[in-house]
Amino acid sequence: MAYITLNKNNFFHNLDIIAKHSKAKDKIALVLKDNAYGHGLELMASLAKEYGITKAVVRSHKEALTVERFFDYILVLADFADSPCDKARYTINDLRAIHKFAHGTKVELKVDTGMHRNGIAMGELREAFGAIKEQGLVLEGVFTHHRSADELTGEWFWQNENFKNVHLQAVILAQEFGFDPLRFHSCNSAALFRASDFSEDMARVGIAAYGCMELPQAINVEGFKPVLSVYANKISSRELLKGQCVGYGATHELEQDCTVSNYNFGYGEGFLRVCSNNFVTPHAKQLVGRISMDNSSFLAQEDEILIFDDATQAAKFAKTIAYEVLTSLKADMVRKIV
Repeated sequence: MAYITLNKNNFFHNLDIIAKHSKAKDKIALVLKDNAYGHGLELMASLAKEYGITKAVVRSHKEALTVERFFDYILVLADFADSPCDKARYTINDLRAIHKFAHGTKVELKVDTGMHRNGIAMGELREAFGAIKEQGLVLEGVFTHHRSADELTGEWFWQNENFKNVHLQAVILAQEFGFDPLRFHSCNSAALFRASDFSEDMARVGIAAYGCMELPQAINVEGFKPVLSVYANKISSRELLKGQCVGYGATHELEQDCTVSNYNFGYGEGFLRVCSNNFVTPHAKQLVGRISMDNSSFLAQEDEILIFDDATQAAKFAKTIAYEVLTSLKADMVRKIV
């Protein structure tokens, strides 16, 4: 099977940049959802702990249980639990879902400041605080999510103003309903680097830590290094003649006599099929024919080839984003820290 390497030095380098901008390691909440963006949940959690990260963000209760030994604080974005993890805080994404949380659960309230996806409406704040109190939940934080922080528009500023108003109201409501002082956060990777003077309680950082953040040139942050690389091993080679075709559907006709080798990385491992007949490795090895479930063919002869070492570049062949390339990589692929 193809395998993945994770560059520890690059990861720590990226975290250094983030810590400098957020002003403290303790301000970083590393996003580990979806198998740490394809990097490997437990491996990246262990590296984060080694670096000194104490906070994490996951999607599910199961993920929280998997990494709870590595962190002091875990934010669960979209799940419930009959027996909540002691280190986890569970997100309230909808006013009507508050009754689903078990009594005594530590929760954070997500507020929709313009994303219009998850979170209560800004006008529902008082009602939410009342329902949280009535349900016997422990409210610890209020947060939101930016919809356009990675685009050069005024929407980031508009959402910031909305969240400032939410913050002011929430402080008053917390006192009124008898909650302890709350944690406030809104920044994802892009939003953190849009802020000239970061002052929130934490930043939920994912794609920047993995070295694949893309921002417009006007607000670009230089220096991030990709952490993940994919390698594949040769299964077989054959000498083919000009005019012969490769793979399912005979979609690639060879333009000259050449050696074509088959490698053990296909869409079953997460190689996006849309890259068929349209992919070149960092070492200029051309993909020929359709990507199969378990293998793909290249104009190459080496026993092992590098498929990609920068998901942002690989994504261009698929006309997608690095997030999709990374999270498509199957969890059972071998991952090695280098």
